[in-house]
Amino acid sequence: MRTIVTGGAGFIGSHLVDKLVTQGHQVTVIDNLSSGKMENIKQWFNNSLFNFVKADLKEPVNWLEHFRDVDAIYHYAANPEVKVSVTNPEIHYKENLESTFNILEACRKNKVPLIVFASTSTVYGEPKVMPTPETYNPLEPISIYGSIKLACEILIQTYTKLYPMKALLLRYANIIGPNSTHGVIIDFINKLKDNRKKLEILGDGTQRKSYLHAEDAIEGTLKAQENFEKNGFPYEVYNVGSDDQVDVKDIANIITEEMGLKNVEYVFRPETSDGRGWPGDVKIMLLDITKIKKKTGWSPKYNSNQAVKTTVQKIVAKKN
Repeated sequence: MRTIVTGGAGFIGSHLVDKLVTQGHQVTVIDNLSSGKMENIKQWFNNSLFNFVKADLKEPVNWLEHFRDVDAIYHYAANPEVKVSVTNPEIHYKENLESTFNILEACRKNKVPLIVFASTSTVYGEPKVMPTPETYNPLEPISIYGSIKLACEILIQTYTKLYPMKALLLRYANIIGPNSTHGVIIDFINKLKDNRKKLEILGDGTQRKSYLHAEDAIEGTLKAQENFEKNGFPYEVYNVGSDDQVDVKDIANIITEEMGLKNVEYVFRPETSDGRGWPGDVKIMLLDITKIKKKTGWSPKYNSNQAVKTTVQKIVAKKN
């Protein structure tokens, strides 16, 4: 296939690029490097299947020409910081919603047949059903990040109803692994590098969520795409996550153990009366992944605890 990966120098996007190039697909990465890093994709620079375009998706100018004769767009470009979306909503509006509109217009004008969109579990908000299936309603996000991602989903679905394109929407759990640049694991490791005796934890430590290794996320993504392209639906939604959860305090315990630290003092900093790390933080999350498992035969190799431990080991080893 001839493919484009927006945000392909970022965390999840770079893992997707690795897989696509390895499988023999032609891949063009479009990234403004606001959060992505060239080192994540440098191994492909001399590969004839790979092309890199530094461009801002908010400005549809020098990247539009690359949408001609493309088989699939993997739209992974986004500002992923949920906390930033609460303190500076405009960033998420521009980086996530405005850029998605420009991508859809490029797809429409160039008759791109398929868009695969990286959505998020935060579109569910705080559901009353857990594990939460794709059919759950109402969708009531509690963060700007979640609401913008849901707006992107609705916009994409509408385009598939009006124009000859199909869309696969993937609601990811917390994805972790090598190349990650943000999130609780990176935060804790960096803090412990600065102070090996004390760790500040945002929230009361009981926040409990599903964590999925990037390797599993990409495998699930491509399995979902393979199944989706066999049916006649204009769009389809899949949850992509793990079957279990791990809480923030357990993550802290795993990290201190892997760093060889003992007697670390945990200092909890809840910002809300019910112990959240910040306003808009979903405290408990677990996706129902029955649909993707039944339809594709995929299941994650790692559970949440194993994904955290494997990720910590890789990141600590790299930093050392």
